[in-house]
Amino acid sequence: METENLDGRVAIITGATRGIGKALAVALAEQGVNVTVTGKTVDDSDSELEGTIYKSADAVREAGAEALAIQQDVRDEESCKHVVEETVDTWGRLDILINNAGAIQMKPVADTPPKRYDLLMDVNARGSYVMSYYALPHLRDNDWGHILMASPPIETDRTPGKTAYGLSKIGMTFIAQSLAGEVEDENIAVNAFWPLTAIDTRATRYFNLGTEEMWRTPDILCDMVTEIVSTPPSNLTGEALLDEPFLRRRGVEDFEKYNVVEGSEPPALSAQLFGVDVD
Repeated sequence: METENLDGRVAIITGATRGIGKALAVALAEQGVNVTVTGKTVDDSDSELEGTIYKSADAVREAGAEALAIQQDVRDEESCKHVVEETVDTWGRLDILINNAGAIQMKPVADTPPKRYDLLMDVNARGSYVMSYYALPHLRDNDWGHILMASPPIETDRTPGKTAYGLSKIGMTFIAQSLAGEVEDENIAVNAFWPLTAIDTRATRYFNLGTEEMWRTPDILCDMVTEIVSTPPSNLTGEALLDEPFLRRRGVEDFEKYNVVEGSEPPALSAQLFGVDVD
């Protein structure tokens, strides 16, 4: 499979204060990608959660790349526009956009008031749309680009208790697949990526999604995303990809290294949450 050198490319990763977003930023930095990290947290001194956009930027620099930290609320259109403009003003280009910022709530419709529904849609589907809208002209300027959505395949079975959240995430995938068709002749790829198994994050622990024996580390998504954006855009676009099946197709055989607990066999919990057929 043909791959491309990422050294000198520029990426924006939303929701990169901690967890998967921060891990993705560091992984791309190790490939020579300069990264704009965005998020809402700028001071964690009074918080139980460690992580700020500045700490993530420092981690990018420690990995060998340049970094820009910008506070962002993806619900705010001007904030999204500012992130893109500052990135391009700093490095003169934009090559990769990863729409990782997300809001999560998994409750029945009766327990999800319209205000909460609006929040989920605004952060997930709308935020990804707005960021893609403002990034697109700069990707076109390069005649090269990747846009990624952190969202699952659309093909799902019944998923009770996830109506609002599921719709907002699947909406991201629909944007990816629709936009891919719009730019497929412009050397710009648009894809969605999603874990087959639960990833060890704050959300996984907060919602009690299994136990540590059922989880993998964010490293599997880092390897997946690095593989995707190293692929020539014209060779991979319009797909909704699950990490393990995708990496197996790319020749990865050792998945034990991604397990939180050595020797465990994590089930396809994350895909099952959305009723995704993984056979």
